[in-house]
Amino acid sequence: MWSWTSLLMPLGMITAAAQNVDLGWYPPSNTSVNNLTAVLAGQGVYGFIFNTSDTPKAQYGTYNWCNMPHVRKSEYVKPASEYQLKYVEVIQRHHKRTPYESNSFPVEPYHWDCNDQGLYYYGSPFGGDDKRPAEGFWKGYISPINPYTPSGWIGTCQFPQITSAGLDDSWVHGRDLYEVYHDLLRFLPGRGQDWRTKIAYRVTNNVITSQVAGMLINGMWGATESVPLMIQGVGVDSLEPQYSCSAGSNLFNAIKSSSNAAWKDHLSAAANLFSTLDNISGVPPSDSGFHASFDHYFDNLSARQCHAKPLPCRLEDGVNSTECADQTTANAVYRMGQWEYSQMYRDAPTSLSASSAAYGVWIAELSQNLRNAIAGNEGPIYLHNIAHDGSVSRVLSILQADVMVWPGMGSEVVFELYQRNGYATTFLEPSPTASVRASETQVKQTNTGGFFVRVLFGGKPLKSSNPSLGSLDMIPAETLLGYFDGLVGVNASLIVGKCNGTLHI
Repeated sequence: MWSWTSLLMPLGMITAAAQNVDLGWYPPSNTSVNNLTAVLAGQGVYGFIFNTSDTPKAQYGTYNWCNMPHVRKSEYVKPASEYQLKYVEVIQRHHKRTPYESNSFPVEPYHWDCNDQGLYYYGSPFGGDDKRPAEGFWKGYISPINPYTPSGWIGTCQFPQITSAGLDDSWVHGRDLYEVYHDLLRFLPGRGQDWRTKIAYRVTNNVITSQVAGMLINGMWGATESVPLMIQGVGVDSLEPQYSCSAGSNLFNAIKSSSNAAWKDHLSAAANLFSTLDNISGVPPSDSGFHASFDHYFDNLSARQCHAKPLPCRLEDGVNSTECADQTTANAVYRMGQWEYSQMYRDAPTSLSASSAAYGVWIAELSQNLRNAIAGNEGPIYLHNIAHDGSVSRVLSILQADVMVWPGMGSEVVFELYQRNGYATTFLEPSPTASVRASETQVKQTNTGGFFVRVLFGGKPLKSSNPSLGSLDMIPAETLLGYFDGLVGVNASLIVGKCNGTLHI
């Protein structure tokens, strides 16, 4: 199986795993993704794919922005026979979609319609079957009477919504997961068995995650009847995340400001590229949203290419001119976007603190789920979280991915908990007063523990720059839990203080 990391010319190696849990930040490997000189001088995008969901079978594992590689039966590496799978938790980004309205140009050169699908929105009472709702779906239309024309994208789509192609990718993703965790590993129950008491799904308040969930669940189970999707409240959701964390936000804002010399230098170096894009798009140079980073241009161009739509041309009197964005320009945007995500979530020394605060609640929830499985408590054996690029990026940031990329559509991080047969576990429940320092945590460090965790990204074990984590391939569960506890506290006990500034971040 191919790996995008093999294409990035790593320039350094991580050190051997330390004996004690190390909570320090360690920089990622120096690659062509996070080397600004290489980004500016580059021509392509490191062999990454931006124009189709279909990765050739022989190249599966290659970074594909439109449909990232995930665990599937043909590439999955089974662990040694003495390891017994006990719990799986997945966090993934939604699949491909239309662009966000905020990322559209003032006037788009063509319409984008979504007449090949329906977005269903209706409520249904539980209980009696005598009063059932019609399956109402939104059908976008343009009124010939309404004199107000929206800026940006015009068409029958919502901006954003998961497209029909993204729904298909979601279904395939679900099927592939079932083929691994049921067909190959015999871990999940069969489709004809009582899977509902053992499986759970969670989404964010952004409806595109629910759009993915419906297709993914059908791909896994063939289910068309009702399935609950767990969701936390607006403003406190830990999965997106939405909970207030001013200290974490301030750190991220500082990374993306002129106070960060690396960020300032990359924007200065990109002045000509911004000028070219502004001239084609009609976006004014004063638009801070389009010029604080390449996020908006990246989303606008990549969404087109993932759906086989042409790159935009400059409009003159409402008609396309011959001055168009070419692939060279798009590739430059994609390289810049990849550099920015590496800078925000890994290269900046404060990125670990920022992510730990801003995503610490979800990490604490994951930790408790692992502990419940270790203790043999009742609960799901498989939990699937459908979220966003910022969600997956923060997880990779906290795990200190050795090569950081912008998580593309459908990116997944999988946490697999195994028990090694023939070994008695010495795992201890930590004290609720777990401190920031690993040396003070109440998790016993031992080489004879019976529980181990494998973390997969892109279907392969994730490599961390942190020496206590190293290759996350059967790492002792107590090591990973000690690391998480030290950063966020047991049951997220450190997060409120870190976010409001009463605890050192």
